[in-house]
Amino acid sequence: MSTAEQIFEEFGQKYAVHLIPGSGGVFEVMVGGELVYSKKATGRHAEYESDIAPHLRS
Repeated sequence: MSTAEQIFEEFGQKYAVHLIPGSGGVFEVMVGGELVYSKKATGRHAEYESDIAPHLRS
């Protein structure tokens, strides 16, 4: 399951989730207008449990 699918599955009822296409494989996650993960900045794909979910579960 992709990270996007995991976000929709776990948090789709709690948050308005929007996917905005980027270019060059850029993957960024914003919560409440705050950038919480950037593939562009880290150079790697997000790990759902450590990079994404903690920001959405708080």
